[in-house]
Amino acid sequence: MGKSSKDKRDAYYRLAKEEGWRARSAYKLLQLDEEFNLFEGVTRVVDLCAAPGSWSQVLSRVLIKGEKFGRAGWQDKQKNMRDYVLGGGGEKEEVKEEGKEEGGVEGEVEKKAEETPKLTPREGVRIVAIDLQPMSPLDGVTTMRADITHPSTIPLMLKALDPDTYSPSSPLNSSPVDLVISDGAPDVTGLHDLDIYVQSQLLWAALNLALCVLKPGGKFVAKIFRGKDVDLLFAQLKIVFERVRVAKPRSSRASSIEAFVVCEGFCPPEGFMPSLERPLGAGTVLPEPVREEPVSSDAKKPEKKVTSRVREDGAIEIDLGDETDDEDDIEEGGRRWIAPFLACGDLSAYDADATYHLPKDRVSLDPVQPPTAPPYKRALEMRKLAGGAYGKTKGRAEKAAS
Repeated sequence: MGKSSKDKRDAYYRLAKEEGWRARSAYKLLQLDEEFNLFEGVTRVVDLCAAPGSWSQVLSRVLIKGEKFGRAGWQDKQKNMRDYVLGGGGEKEEVKEEGKEEGGVEGEVEKKAEETPKLTPREGVRIVAIDLQPMSPLDGVTTMRADITHPSTIPLMLKALDPDTYSPSSPLNSSPVDLVISDGAPDVTGLHDLDIYVQSQLLWAALNLALCVLKPGGKFVAKIFRGKDVDLLFAQLKIVFERVRVAKPRSSRASSIEAFVVCEGFCPPEGFMPSLERPLGAGTVLPEPVREEPVSSDAKKPEKKVTSRVREDGAIEIDLGDETDDEDDIEEGGRRWIAPFLACGDLSAYDADATYHLPKDRVSLDPVQPPTAPPYKRALEMRKLAGGAYGKTKGRAEKAAS
C-alpha cells in the first residue's frame, strides 16, 4: 500500500485504510466469500503466502471475532434496526423525543443499531498463516516463516493446528483442514509468459500442500494468472475437486491478468497418496477410467433441461445443465474441459480501474500495518551508505560540490 498519486485515487486503497485492513486485497477475499460462501462451516484454515496478512485478517475478524461484511453485514444491520424499531415499546418513545432534538428519528435509530452489533464468533477456530516473509501478529492467528515447497513444512503446520494432540509418528492422522487459501504471486517482470510460468509453479506448490492437509469435501482458493494454456491447470484441478470455477472480484483491476480459482468438494482418486516429495502423486499408478462407447451420429442426443430459480436477493439463476455432460468442448487428440468464469460483485461496488476525485477536506491516512521486512530495505541502506538518497554517491556529491 504505497503513497503514490495513483494509489491515493484508488477507492479500495483508501477504503482499506479507513476500515483498518492491512491491504486492499482483503476485499478480494470478502467478495469471493460473498459469491461462493467460502466460510460456511469452516473452522480450520491455512493461509499460504500470507504476508502482509490481509487475508489472515479477514479470517480473524470473520471466524474468530464474528464480524460480518458486504451483503451479509448490510442485511444484519437492517435486521438489527428493524428489531430495534419494532421491539422498542416505551424505549421507542424515548428515541422519538431524543430524535426531535438531535435531527430525526431515523438517524437516532440507525445510530442505536450500529452501536450494538451482534457478533457471532465460532468455536474451535484454528488459523495458520505461512510465508517466507515475517508477518506482524494477528488475534487468533498462528504465523509461521516456512517454505511451502519443503516437506518439513507440513509437520510444523499440523503441529500449529493441533499443538495438544499432534503425533509426529502419524502426522497425516491429525484433524484435517477445511479451507486452504493462497494469494501468493511472484514479483512480476512485465514479461507475461515468464510471470505466468512462475505463478503456475507457485500455485503448484500451494496445491500440493493443500492436497496433504485438506479433508474430504474441503475447499481450495488460489490466485492464478490466466494464460493461453490455463485450461490444462483447470483439468488437473478437476481431477481432485468436484467443482472448479474461476472468479474475478470487482476489487481486482480489469487491466490485471490475475483471477482466482475456487475449488470445492475435495475428492482425491482412489489410491492417491499426497506428498510434497512426490508432487501430485508422481509415480502413482491410478486405475484408468472406463471409456464409454462412441455413440453413432444417427442417435439423438438428449435435450438439456433448463431450470431457473430466484435467489433471496431477487436475482434469477439459470442452470443450462450439468457441467460434466458429454457435450463439453472437444479438441483434436482428446477432451477439453473449460472452467466457468464468474465476476464477483455488482455495480454497487467501486470500480478498481476507475479513479475517483478526492474530497477537499480529506486527510491522508498512514497504512494500517507498515512493511515489516520490505525487499527494498537493504537497497535503501546501501544507498544511504553510498552517499544518500536519489542515487547520489559520495564521489558524485564531492564532484558536484567542487
